Amino acid sequence: MCTPCCVSQLACCCGSAACSLCCGCCPKIKQSTSTRFMYALFFMLVTVTCVIMMSPTVEIAMREHIPFYTQMCQQLNAGENCSTLVGYSAVYKVCFGMACFFFFFAVFTIRVQNSTGCRAAVHNGFWFFKFVALLACCAGGFFLPNQDQFLEVWRYVGAAGGFLFIIIQLMLLVQFAHRWNQNWSSGATYNKLWYAALALVTLVLFSVAVGGMVFMFMYYTHPEACFLNKIFLGVNGGLCFIVSLLAISPCIQTFQPTSGLLQPAVITLYVMYLTFSALASKPIEMVEDEIKGNITVCVFPFKSGLKSDTNIVTGVGTAILFCCILYSCLISTTKRSSAALQVYRNDMPENERARCCFCWVDDTEDYDDEKTSGGQNVKYDERDGTVYSYCFFHFVFFLGSLYVMMTVTNWFHYDNAKIERLLEGSWSVFWIKMASSWVCLFFYMWTLVVPMLFPKRFQA
Repeated sequence: MCTPCCVSQLACCCGSAACSLCCGCCPKIKQSTSTRFMYALFFMLVTVTCVIMMSPTVEIAMREHIPFYTQMCQQLNAGENCSTLVGYSAVYKVCFGMACFFFFFAVFTIRVQNSTGCRAAVHNGFWFFKFVALLACCAGGFFLPNQDQFLEVWRYVGAAGGFLFIIIQLMLLVQFAHRWNQNWSSGATYNKLWYAALALVTLVLFSVAVGGMVFMFMYYTHPEACFLNKIFLGVNGGLCFIVSLLAISPCIQTFQPTSGLLQPAVITLYVMYLTFSALASKPIEMVEDEIKGNITVCVFPFKSGLKSDTNIVTGVGTAILFCCILYSCLISTTKRSSAALQVYRNDMPENERARCCFCWVDDTEDYDDEKTSGGQNVKYDERDGTVYSYCFFHFVFFLGSLYVMMTVTNWFHYDNAKIERLLEGSWSVFWIKMASSWVCLFFYMWTLVVPMLFPKRFQA
């Protein structure tokens, strides 16, 4: 079993064969899924490298535990204690290389419609050579001329790309909410239990959102300070209430009969999360107390100040960041999600079947299985054509690279940025997250009213 598996892995790394695991007990995997997983793995490896570069804790640990660390840095001409390989400038250069890698493939795969051509073969295989190319691109950023000027220009390019990635992320969330309601509503036609599931999930989501808002009013407002917090909590809470009423209003129901409370429940919960994240990212405020002197107000109430607690909070925040980025990069490239980025249409197919894990169902399900000797079986689901846009897939990863670069370096507060301070306050992060909540509400409201404004375009 070992020899056939090694041969298949060699064909995957150095040829156009689909990648699979050596364990035959693993579930079958589709060729398109395998390809996207490998690119996501590349993306995550570089992202983890950037996180390490922004962590002084990791730098100190490497200095203490790696033998001849100082001599190695001198041999590499990386400055004292490898100072040029850490910090925000190093992250900018590495992300520049990753962005160039994905941008090249976005251009290279323009108008690829089937998986039989040479360009599709390069996209779906030759992983060893592509990994070497990615390493070369990331390393090449350290040898660019006029690096100070490059970093200044690249910062604004990264900001523009990061904002665009946030917009795509928010549009995907709106599409996710519509698709969830659409899929489970279709199940209610033959099993009324799906109505109970819809009602239960809607109630839970609204309960968590309302609980979060009460929590923020209790701990992120103060009678003598935090005036912006009070305003934005009231504004976002009011907007969520308005879109919830709008979703079940008769005028919307006429054009979108499947519109219900599940979609606004998802949007409201995410808006409350963005609001909490924004308030937690806001610079601290202090008020003068007659007894205790200056005290900090409107901060997370369960911070003990211990270093271990800070590391746990940072680790959880970084994990959430990774999950959001991967979901946006992978899900946005399916044909259904790509179409949804234009505008939502209630185009529920007749054979729609309700599923608990509906978001992972691919657009096509009719394909041949092919046995892989000694390992995981591969389903070649692209024999008749591509099931997702290769070009758009790489373009989303290109934008994701820029978003990672800006997020890890704390956007425009990059000079003293550290990964351990990822969740600490800065005005740029506060306004980005607060604006994201408004954009999310706008996108959802637009999907509700646009069929009413342009009825002919949405007629079946």
